[in-house]
Amino acid sequence: MSSKSVLAIAAHPDDIEFVMAGTLLRLAEQGWEVHYFNVANGCCGSMTLSPAACAAVRLKEAQAAAAALPAKFYPPICNDMEVFYGPSLLPQVAAVVRAAQPQIILTHAMVDYMEDHQNAARLAVGAAFTRGMPNFHASPATATCDHDVAIYHAQPHGNRTPMGDPVRPTHWVDIEPQMPKKRELLGAHESQGQWLDDTQRMSSYLQTMEDLNREVGSMSSRFRYAEGWRRHLHLGLSEPGFDPLQAALTDCIEVN
Repeated sequence: MSSKSVLAIAAHPDDIEFVMAGTLLRLAEQGWEVHYFNVANGCCGSMTLSPAACAAVRLKEAQAAAAALPAKFYPPICNDMEVFYGPSLLPQVAAVVRAAQPQIILTHAMVDYMEDHQNAARLAVGAAFTRGMPNFHASPATATCDHDVAIYHAQPHGNRTPMGDPVRPTHWVDIEPQMPKKRELLGAHESQGQWLDDTQRMSSYLQTMEDLNREVGSMSSRFRYAEGWRRHLHLGLSEPGFDPLQAALTDCIEVN
């Protein structure tokens, strides 16, 4: 087991770059081993390409972004809009968690603007909970690990619940120095520019990312750009006070 391992579990290619990459870059600078996993393959992210062609393009983009972090890349396991919490996907996500042996898992908000995000977060939590259960069989078979792990949920897209209620983090990570690199990583997902404009009215997905990180920064007391996190309840995961994100990033984090 790496003494310092962080695993990002997101729904689609580009989700990690939108809401997690700045924190991953911060941790990498502190010597953490970074693991990168999108549950779905991005096959629905085009108005013109076939599902197979779109998935192939987005796989290359995600691999390029992971290499630039750098991070260990885990391939997706299902199609877009097929991210469901159940016996098909959970053993596969559990295998990734056991292989990465993370002390930190970064994932989506439990309540977010689309079901794939919410279900990816549920899969991340369920897989972490089963990490040390020998009678829960991962697929492929992977040795269990039972050390403490902390799960941190990113801000929901738009920094609001689907009902429009503002969401305030418990942890803010200062990512202003990482913003140029974060733009580069998100920019690797070039195919998503027109798609997000056509379907979600994001005329510039890079600008949207910056605006959301600026809004999170404004919720803190001192950061201009920040990624926001809420720590999952420790039960079944760690000792009560286990907060490795705060411990790792003492000089660039604010905790409420």
